[in-house]
Amino acid sequence: MAGSGENFNSVPREILSGVRVYPNPAEVARAAARLFVDYAWQAIAKDGQFFVALSGGSTPQLLFGVLASDEFRGQVDWAKVHVFWGDERAVPPTHPNSNYGMARRELLVRVPIPEGNVHRMEAEKPNIGRAAHEYEEVLRKYLELDDRGFPRFHLIFLGMGPDGHTASLFPGARVTQQTSRWVSTPMVAKLNARRMTLTMPVLNAAHRVLFLVVGAEKAETLRTVLGGKADPPLPAQMVQPREGLRVFLVDEAAGALLAPSALDRPTTPIFRPTGTGRGKPGKRS
Repeated sequence: MAGSGENFNSVPREILSGVRVYPNPAEVARAAARLFVDYAWQAIAKDGQFFVALSGGSTPQLLFGVLASDEFRGQVDWAKVHVFWGDERAVPPTHPNSNYGMARRELLVRVPIPEGNVHRMEAEKPNIGRAAHEYEEVLRKYLELDDRGFPRFHLIFLGMGPDGHTASLFPGARVTQQTSRWVSTPMVAKLNARRMTLTMPVLNAAHRVLFLVVGAEKAETLRTVLGGKADPPLPAQMVQPREGLRVFLVDEAAGALLAPSALDRPTTPIFRPTGTGRGKPGKRS
C-alpha cells in the first residue's frame, strides 16, 4: 500500500466534516484513487474481497486513468475486486454514453481484473425492467445484506448534478426511502429516457459513499446539499448512510460557497472503521 497516502505537497482543506476541497479536478481524482486503494486494502483484509460501485462522468474518467497508471495499478489486488455500477443509460456498452463502456476503456482493460469480477448493468436490453430484476439477482449473489435486507457495498462512488441529482435519481422523481427495490428504472423526464439505477436504500446501506463534485455550476447546489433546506429534499441530500461514512471530494470551484471561515482548519483522515461490519445474507421483506 506504499504510496497510497496523502501528497503533503497538496494537502486538502477540510471545510466541513467529511468535505475536502482540492485545487482542481485532477487533484480530486488523485485523492479518490488514494482512497480507492486504502478502502480496497481494508475490505480485502477484513472480508477477503472488495465490492465497489462505479459512476460515470468526467471526474470518474480522470479517476480511472489514475487507477490504471503505473503509479497506482500495482497497489490494488485486482483479483479480489468486484466492480458494479450505480447507474447506467439505456445504451449498448459500445455507445459513447455508456458508463460501463467508459470504465472499460479507461480502467478495466488496463488492470488485471478478472472478467468474472465485472458486473455491468445491461440497461440496453429491450425489457429494461426485467434487466433491473436480473441485476438485483447479481447483487444478491455477491453482496451480503444489512439488517433491513439491502445489499451492502464496501464503497459507492457518486456524482452530483447541478440540479442535485445523484446516480439516476432525479428531483421530482419518485425517490423514496421506503422502496423495497434494489434497482429501479426511472424515466428521466427532462431527458425523455429511461435509466437503470441503484435505489436510495441501497446507497444508504453502503459502508462508504464517496461523492466527487467539481465545477462552479454545482457550488450553489452543493451548499444546499450540505447545509441548506430543500422541499422536497434533493436526491443528493437524501444519501445518508445509516451505518457508514459519507465523504465529499470537491474542487475549489464547487466548494467556493462553503464555510469560508473554516478554510484553514487542519484536516484529519477520512478513512476509519464504519458500522459493525457486513450484514448476514438473508431475504428481503
